[in-house]
Amino acid sequence: MHRYIIILLLTFTVSLQAEMKCEAGKCGTGKSVVKKDIPKKEVVEKKILKKEYTQEIKKRDTAQSKLTIEQLFNVRTVKVERLSTAKEQVNYGYIVAQDSRKVDVVAWFSGYVEKLFADTLYKKVEKGEALATVYSPEVYKAKQDYLNSLNFNAKRPAPGMLKSAKAKLRLLGVSKEEINYVRNVRRVNEFTTIYAPISGWIFQKNINQGSAFNPQKKLFQIINLDKVWLEAKLFQNELEGMSQLQHFIVKLKGLQKDFNATKSLLYPMLDPKVATATLRLDIDNSEGLLKPGMYAKVHASADSASHLVIPRTAAIRKNGTWYAFLATEFKGEYEPVAIELKPLDTMYYIVIKGLKENDTVVNNALFMMDSDAQINGIY
Repeated sequence: MHRYIIILLLTFTVSLQAEMKCEAGKCGTGKSVVKKDIPKKEVVEKKILKKEYTQEIKKRDTAQSKLTIEQLFNVRTVKVERLSTAKEQVNYGYIVAQDSRKVDVVAWFSGYVEKLFADTLYKKVEKGEALATVYSPEVYKAKQDYLNSLNFNAKRPAPGMLKSAKAKLRLLGVSKEEINYVRNVRRVNEFTTIYAPISGWIFQKNINQGSAFNPQKKLFQIINLDKVWLEAKLFQNELEGMSQLQHFIVKLKGLQKDFNATKSLLYPMLDPKVATATLRLDIDNSEGLLKPGMYAKVHASADSASHLVIPRTAAIRKNGTWYAFLATEFKGEYEPVAIELKPLDTMYYIVIKGLKENDTVVNNALFMMDSDAQINGIY
């Protein structure tokens, strides 16, 4: 009996030790057993998200070499685009007579007005029309000398004397018709007629019926208005782009017709009182609608050209440099880039450097972007 109890105790002890070994990681086979804990679902998800976030940060650090600004709300963007445009400009000026179409009528001799035909100012006259009949002792004597030379030459040839007498009349301004009259009729008219040298309007009249005059006195000024000038006023900042403007349309109040003009001359000096330059345009006025002194508007334009442009609202100037905020590959992040611009019109800037076609830039919220950029020390 005692022997049986001892065997049971030994069997129980061995069984208890085996259980203790298994709990310690060893089974009865003698091999180690690795204890595995089943992770909870929340812990697994947190580890995956942390790994993805770390990879995203590394990706951004690799892709971006410059600092960016993040704005997620109230930001509108616009594409950098290419437009075919023509520079346009509007200026104002006055119609004036051309200098080359102003003719002063003077007598190359002294005398008295016997009859005045151009008796009113601003009278229109035609070329060859009689302006006045005058008496001049000097011309009358020259006519008699020419007549005597003709008669003497008929009896005894003296071509030199005849030629000299005729040249004297021509140099005194006697018309070819009166010289031919003396030669053909063989008679001298004591009066000499002054004719209009061009067609136009009498803008100056300095003699009246019975007036005396001398060779230094201007009798009339006749101006032809078949072609006129428009003197347009330009501000100093408009001079640089003047070479691009090639087409000019002139419009005047009270006239339904528009006039084409051609660029003639940019005056080489400015009016110091108002700091404006003068551009001279040639206009055909064969219909006589344009009058000196008329106030006109000039629409000038250049030939069409293609430009890379952005709206004026998409650029901000900082410390003398223009900036645009360029959208990156990450949503809501924008990179300030230095650009070079020049004005195109009231809506657009021409992009010279810093952006390319189809780039996306911020079109509003520039001051908010600028504030963030300063706070973050980006520029």
